[in-house]
Amino acid sequence: MPDSRPLVISCPLPRSLALIFAPDRLADLRARYRIVETVDEDFAALPPEVLAQARYIIGQPPLSEATLAAMTGLRCTFNVESNLLPNMPYDAAFVRGVHVVTTGAVFAEPVAEIGLGFALSLLRNIHGADAAFGAGTELWGGDGNAQARLLTGAEVSIIGFGDLGRALARVLAGFRPRLSIHDPWLPEARIREAGARPVDLPTALAEADVVFVTAAVTAENRGFLGADAFAAMRPGAAFILLSRADVVDFPALIDAVASGHIRAATDVWPEEPLPQGHPARALPGLLKSAHRAGALDAAFKRMGEMVLADMALLDRGLPPNLCKRAERETVARFRSRPVSRN
Repeated sequence: MPDSRPLVISCPLPRSLALIFAPDRLADLRARYRIVETVDEDFAALPPEVLAQARYIIGQPPLSEATLAAMTGLRCTFNVESNLLPNMPYDAAFVRGVHVVTTGAVFAEPVAEIGLGFALSLLRNIHGADAAFGAGTELWGGDGNAQARLLTGAEVSIIGFGDLGRALARVLAGFRPRLSIHDPWLPEARIREAGARPVDLPTALAEADVVFVTAAVTAENRGFLGADAFAAMRPGAAFILLSRADVVDFPALIDAVASGHIRAATDVWPEEPLPQGHPARALPGLLKSAHRAGALDAAFKRMGEMVLADMALLDRGLPPNLCKRAERETVARFRSRPVSRN
């Protein structure tokens, strides 16, 4: 008797089904769907009947126009990497009514939480005080607070107000910051709804004690935060990079921190892993994290929950709801590099 279950092609590198689905949810996936597992380089060579019957893709493998055309039953591609990649003919997919969605929102809260930790550590020198104890050079009491600042009531700017920026605003709310937001892709009304002040980029930089960068990399903004941006910031202000390294001119950031003009923290780097001899490694005033802010098992498993829930909707002829859909007007403008590890 033929298997009538919908067919799913699994190609989620660098993720795996075991990473993004809890064991019981993976069993549920396998019970509800036929699963064909492959890798990017082998995708286009799958048997024609597999391509034609596939209803869903878990992952975002490269798709040529010919491969997409062969996938006559395709309804949705579930990107589980978080970056929408320039590796498929989006216009053709949209004309066909094929959804392209991402589970990237699962990282918003974990990254926002570590961003709060970075801000507190930069403003109160938590990491520096700990290192001083190890070196026997700790400063006691008020002597250790010469440059300390409060986050409560501080002037805070967020550059980029997507899922991560909004999660960050929620995490910061208890500190009652005077919040300014710069995002040229949003109407000012959306920013005001969040209780923040919409501002241009120069104002976001010049009037903040803490600047959070949560903007995605696009065709227009690669390296847009450079020497002029850092020079415009208040002396001693904190600059916290949480999104993607390519929005920043890293040599300029290193120079600004080395000069003592600003303090900074980053979870992302222009090269990952960072070369051992890179000047950032030994730079005082730069709080360093190895692209781990969102890489929690709870976030990965939430991906699987979102995929299963949206598949169930699509099976009923409804649009996906939990995953974020690629937009026709903006998807081709994203330029984030694909991740190579979890």
